[in-house]
Amino acid sequence: MSERGLTKLNVIREEKLPCRRNFINRGIAAVTASTIFRDSLLRPELANAAEEDIDVYFGCGCFWHVQHEFVEAEKRILGRSDQELTARAAYAGGKAGMLDGKVCYHNARNIADYGKLGHAEVVSLKIPPSKFKDFAIEYFNLFDKDGNRPDQNGDRGPEYRNVVGVPGGQNSEFTKELIAASIATGDKLDFAAGKGDDRDARKLSFVMDTAVFPSFVAEEYHQFHDGFNLNENYPKKYNELGSKYARAGESFGTCPNGSIGIGIGGL
Repeated sequence: MSERGLTKLNVIREEKLPCRRNFINRGIAAVTASTIFRDSLLRPELANAAEEDIDVYFGCGCFWHVQHEFVEAEKRILGRSDQELTARAAYAGGKAGMLDGKVCYHNARNIADYGKLGHAEVVSLKIPPSKFKDFAIEYFNLFDKDGNRPDQNGDRGPEYRNVVGVPGGQNSEFTKELIAASIATGDKLDFAAGKGDDRDARKLSFVMDTAVFPSFVAEEYHQFHDGFNLNENYPKKYNELGSKYARAGESFGTCPNGSIGIGIGGL
């Protein structure tokens, strides 16, 4: 990593100081010494273990457009077919986790409302760890040159905050990859260690530990939806993927149908 990138590898002590150069500290040295990435190089027999898919997620505003972009990334980067896609609209980042086994969109019955549980809209994926930087680059490319997310002037608030979920959170090798991807795409964002129920802030992304803050798949009607902007319509074949996965046995939960027309970028 460049000297510029290394200056960012110090831990953030307080969320009110969300600066990249203060982002990682003590944990990174210990993780680096024992990480599977290093071991897979020294011990070739561990290479396959290093390439077992990991659970990650990315959030920056309404998840409809974000899901489409990561679906395209899965096809382009990993060569996945429609039957192999893992990108799902989901919720993550809240301290409460699930309520009665559910995390739901806003609904008239007020059942397990994701916003009240502290979650943000995200897109979850299963990807090889060696490809994490490629997907991080896709994430940063969603922001404009000033660090604004696609719907910055539309949906706002904690439900639409910027988040990245990786195994180990800030104290993981993935954070180095995240920072490298950020620098490679214009160094547009700052980072903070996600503590759950975090705020919404422009040009700031919270890094979450997926073991502490896992993602919860959203309802079927949110999957493979058209984008949030006017005339941002995707092909019918794309829109039908959610129902195809459901017919194949995938569960999208048992939440009630959500309310219609909340926000500019999402239902």
